[in-house]
Amino acid sequence: MPDEVLTIKEVAALLKLAEKTVYAMAQAGEIPAFKIRGQWRIKRADLDQWIEDQKAASRDGESK
Repeated sequence: MPDEVLTIKEVAALLKLAEKTVYAMAQAGEIPAFKIRGQWRIKRADLDQWIEDQKAASRDGESK
């Protein structure tokens, strides 16, 4: 579902990171997150694009 909205807990499980890490990344603007009534949420499509961007940046960094 392209409009699926994920919680911090769900994103942490997908990325295999601690919830605190994902929360800190959201607060710092390191991942494409937004708040709804004080709760962080991430659109699945935005997360998928962010992952692709991270992979591309990693590949670009290796080639330099």
